[in-house]
Amino acid sequence: MPHQTHASNPAWSWLAPAAASALLAAKFAGVLDVTSGLALTFAAVLLGGAVFAAVHHAEVLALKLGEPFGSILLAVAVTVIEVALIVSIMVSGAAGSDQVARDTVFSAVMIVLNGVVGMCLILGGQRHHEQSFQLHGAAAALGVLGVLATMVLVMPNYTLATPGPEFSVPQLLFVAAVSLALYIVFVFVQTIRHRDYFLDAESDTADASDVIKPTAPVTAASALLLLVSLTAVVLLAKLLSYPLDTAITSAGLPQAFVGVVIAAVVLLPEGIAAVRAALGNRLQNSINLALGSAIASIGLTIPTVAVVSWLMESKLTLGLITENVALLSLTLFVSTLTLGTGRTTVLQGAVHLVIFAVFLLLSAIP
Repeated sequence: MPHQTHASNPAWSWLAPAAASALLAAKFAGVLDVTSGLALTFAAVLLGGAVFAAVHHAEVLALKLGEPFGSILLAVAVTVIEVALIVSIMVSGAAGSDQVARDTVFSAVMIVLNGVVGMCLILGGQRHHEQSFQLHGAAAALGVLGVLATMVLVMPNYTLATPGPEFSVPQLLFVAAVSLALYIVFVFVQTIRHRDYFLDAESDTADASDVIKPTAPVTAASALLLLVSLTAVVLLAKLLSYPLDTAITSAGLPQAFVGVVIAAVVLLPEGIAAVRAALGNRLQNSINLALGSAIASIGLTIPTVAVVSWLMESKLTLGLITENVALLSLTLFVSTLTLGTGRTTVLQGAVHLVIFAVFLLLSAIP
């Protein structure tokens, strides 16, 4: 495997946030009309560029920090972007805005556990035949994810305090608090108490020696550019929230497909990073990225949108429809089997990709 180095940040990683910041400055100064189709298209391109730039700079910082801190930083950066997109749509008051948090979080879990994990196992298994990872860490992460997903996305369908798939305000705030608390405990275990559970197996450490950590100036530049990129993403997301909702409706797709689009855009760069790690025979890093981002998607996103919903005195629908409950249950069951041995092959990857294909089909045609 060739050496991976970050002697300097590529030009696109600072040009993208710079261009996005320039567009936003022109918009707020009243120089640019952002309601035209051309301007919105340009803004969408810059949003994608800012997302990739943010994840690139988070990855640079992650390499400097090392595992598992790197995976946590990437997950948090991605979740900040996800929260920005969700809250912008909630504040816009567009049709279905009360369901966008549920749809996005569910889509993120399905994309990560089936799409990303499936691709990692297929491509990694094709190149290395059989790959290994730390069973204790994967089991701990999957246990936390299963509890969070069931508590947030399934339980609202069975509560009696309010009609429909919603929590009452006390229930919502309590679930938000315990979700955040469980995420904090997981991070404590991952980084301090049992950090060794989330490190590469000894047989895979040879690949890690090929990774050269970035220099101090590059790290400092990435830290600054990460803040600029995330700010640009937040503001561009607010700008594009209503056009996105309109485009989904015009295409004849269900309103819930907005969540699929948001999750796909946000998770694409991190998914690429996970696949690259699997190809480099660092499946532990891929598992950390995948499960960590799914846990953060619930443990950080739901508390934030719950507080926003409470302050806005707006409805927040969290309970999944019946077919999605079945898909979530199947995904958690299969993930338990896949991650329950510490070794994987292409067969498990194929199973996860089949579930992912069914998820996409039912998202477009419920």
